[in-house]
Amino acid sequence: MSFRDNLQHLRATRNMTQEQLAMLLGVSRQSVSKWEAERSYPEMDKLLKICDLFDCTLDDLVSGDLTGRPDETSSAIPSGPATDVTGYDEAMRRFAWKMALGVAIILLGAALACLLSGVCTIPGADPDTYSVMGVLGGVAVGLAFIIPSSLERTSFEKAHPYVEDFYTTEDKDAARRSLSHDLVGGIAIVMVAVMSGVLLSSNDNLCGFAIMAILAPGVFLLVRGPLLSSRTDVERYNDDALGELSDREVDQLGDPSLQERARTSRRENGIYGSIMGVATIVGLLLLFVPAFHAQPWFWVAWPIGGLACGLVRSLRWRQA
Repeated sequence: MSFRDNLQHLRATRNMTQEQLAMLLGVSRQSVSKWEAERSYPEMDKLLKICDLFDCTLDDLVSGDLTGRPDETSSAIPSGPATDVTGYDEAMRRFAWKMALGVAIILLGAALACLLSGVCTIPGADPDTYSVMGVLGGVAVGLAFIIPSSLERTSFEKAHPYVEDFYTTEDKDAARRSLSHDLVGGIAIVMVAVMSGVLLSSNDNLCGFAIMAILAPGVFLLVRGPLLSSRTDVERYNDDALGELSDREVDQLGDPSLQERARTSRRENGIYGSIMGVATIVGLLLLFVPAFHAQPWFWVAWPIGGLACGLVRSLRWRQA
């Protein structure tokens, strides 16, 4: 029995289309079509993924006979509209929550630092020792959420560089409503933080603590909302995911037209990375250089950087 016959039958047992199999394997639908037409053959890593996906051995898949395997009703993909076969929605939700939580924790660390500024019980130590520890502790814990979540997303993009748009119109409308709620709530909390700073301006430590502590949940909403909403823009995800692949990895997708899209995406990702890199430098300068007298507002650098990225992206879409 041929590999083609085995693969076609295994797909049928799961009620799986060529496009759905391609998404799970991280290749294009054209690649699966070529395999089943015996015009090309998958590389070893893809063969192993197929074996893992359908719970079979490599020998059986390549040269055995799997056409007698019965349908796997419990693992079958439901018929009808497109479905999330890759776990995309869960992965993007997890990314949004972890990123927002990481940023909020960094702000809470800054709040603790403001409260402890000039307070130190260690004889001979710098008065701001506890304050510095609060900042560094908040940054360390926040990055413990941000960095792994970023790596997880990059790994997911490499494994699934193409995802079929399975979101319904109702799903996208709900995401937009949720975004508006998060933006309104986040902005309202930021305004409360500003007003608390004005009311407590006579006490620098308490003022800084109140601003940062109240800002944390507001910024959490302002970060989570756009990230959760953007997950429904699957076309944007597909372009971003292509930018994470090397030329060789794009070639393995089996669609020559993707190379130019991948290069364009890499250029755009480089621009966004540069903008956020500058924002990070500005934020750290505001936080750690006393001459700027702007420690409570260091966090503003990142939202401004995010707005700049959004402006660049909107200009790119307008030109396209």
